[in-house]
Amino acid sequence: MKRAHTMPFGASLLDGGGVLFRYWAPSLARIELEREGAEGTLPMLPYGDGWHHLEVPEAVAGDRYRFKLPDGLRVPDPASRRNPDDVHGASEVVDPRSYHWNDVAWHGRPWHEAVIYELHIGTFTPEGTFAAATKRLAELAELGFTVIEVMPVADFPGQRGWGYDGVLLFAPDAAYGTPDELKAFVDAAHALGLVVLLDVVYNHFGPEGNYLHAGSPAFFNPAHQTPWGAAINYDGELARTVRDFFVHNALYWVEEFRFDGLRMDAVHAIRDDSDTDIVQEICAALRDGPGRERQIHIVLENDANGSHYLERDAENRPTCATAQWNDDLHHAAHVLVTGERDGYYADYADDAVDSFGVALAQGFVYQGQPSPFRNGEHRGEPSAHLPLAAFVSFLQTHDQVGNRAFGDRISALADPVLLRAAYACLLLSPHAPMLFMGEEYGASTPFLYFCDFGPELAAAVSEGRRAEFGGFAAFKDEAARASIPDPNAESTFVASKLRWEERTDGAHAELLAHVRELLTLRRERLMPRLAAHRTGGQHWREGEALRVRWDVGGAAPGRFAQLNLVANFGAAPIDAPPLAGDLLYTLNTDRDTGPTWRLQPGAVCLTLEENPLA
Repeated sequence: MKRAHTMPFGASLLDGGGVLFRYWAPSLARIELEREGAEGTLPMLPYGDGWHHLEVPEAVAGDRYRFKLPDGLRVPDPASRRNPDDVHGASEVVDPRSYHWNDVAWHGRPWHEAVIYELHIGTFTPEGTFAAATKRLAELAELGFTVIEVMPVADFPGQRGWGYDGVLLFAPDAAYGTPDELKAFVDAAHALGLVVLLDVVYNHFGPEGNYLHAGSPAFFNPAHQTPWGAAINYDGELARTVRDFFVHNALYWVEEFRFDGLRMDAVHAIRDDSDTDIVQEICAALRDGPGRERQIHIVLENDANGSHYLERDAENRPTCATAQWNDDLHHAAHVLVTGERDGYYADYADDAVDSFGVALAQGFVYQGQPSPFRNGEHRGEPSAHLPLAAFVSFLQTHDQVGNRAFGDRISALADPVLLRAAYACLLLSPHAPMLFMGEEYGASTPFLYFCDFGPELAAAVSEGRRAEFGGFAAFKDEAARASIPDPNAESTFVASKLRWEERTDGAHAELLAHVRELLTLRRERLMPRLAAHRTGGQHWREGEALRVRWDVGGAAPGRFAQLNLVANFGAAPIDAPPLAGDLLYTLNTDRDTGPTWRLQPGAVCLTLEENPLA
């Protein structure tokens, strides 16, 4: 099976031979095409609405090309499918039909089965390539993960980076491999029953290698200013073509690379006053396009806690996005298991147990109330009416690890007893749980912030990174700040690579066994019942014990059940009434203590209570 996404941007192979080259530059009267190996340049032909095009009969897949602007600047194709020599080099004509797909029978998986594993291609394996990552997928599927979420792969400057500074949004970064190798990664995942999501950045372009300001300044709207300068033009003059560029980008990854959906980075940073904003338009395009043939999922990152993107219809199907990263649950859990209360953690510190309970039961903690950390700004929208699969919840992510000065993972910071309890609460809840690569075995390697910018920008980033931590007591003096790893040093990147051999050693193996037990229980006992879960649950306190109750599907059609949880995140044992129903899981609990259960610190119990026909 061959697949390609047809779009008005970039270079396209023609059925009769040759290549059609296109470039959108509404403010420029003349654009020239430069092909490596060909003499001189060829003037492109204007054909209205700012478009320039040229058919070259002798051009073939593998040709390298650039566009020459009137001032002599030579730029890559903004819609390049491949840039082998990085973002400043020439683009390459790609035949999207060169890859033969083997996943003809793949139609995706329902979202209630989601157990997500976030990974960064460059540090997931020693080799840091698509091909090497492909070889590790079977282990993740066997462990119990059903969704792979890949951090951005769109071409970014240099040989290493997180991916959020991408500038060529259609080109898989050549440091990771070829487009066909990325397709083979997705193909292999599908053969293992794994859903694959791609992280995309539609709120800004990176600071190096973005030639759109020179060739197509209409891509930006100065009426909206952001930390990266003028916002992407989603709602100003000529915005329709810009919106089409991003809609096609979303469709391109899903149709041509067979991703099962996208994770859209920081949609709260998108500036768009349109009646139908770009997030809604992209979700509709995916739902009404490839979503008619297979299950497509969209996950948002949205610091504003905008639950309106997550609404369901009468059949419990998403009307816009499928789910959102749930920072609230992370923050409350982090306070519980580490005791840290600085920065945004202060919003959850007054009663972290209750905050964690709200997050487990209703998704968001902040559903419109004022945030002290944000100087009283009201944050969030009501979420208790949503199914908890609408919330991707976690104890760490690339952000929560990498934004620490030394890339500390939760396993290096938390009380190990409380951390095991938090994993039980997360992985046995109706939420869509997510672990960050290496978390399943408590990887000792950090995940640091790393990049590979040109010299001038590199120096500014290194100085800015250290200055950023100057407000923390631990980094008040210059010597302490100097100890923060340099983001541009190759050693910072290398230090962040996983050491897979740790999985079989000591405490790492014990945590891996714990995660395996929880995921096995989730797959066998909970997952079949989660399709019927429709709304948030209830939480309350009995003394120091946290209790949560969720409605889930019953053992047979027409029946329902309640999933009951009790946990102790305190420092001392507590007594609590037993939970009703069949015991599914217990941790650090003494149940032979008379009419009450003795919950040791870090205790968790989970029961399933069947109910009669309604």
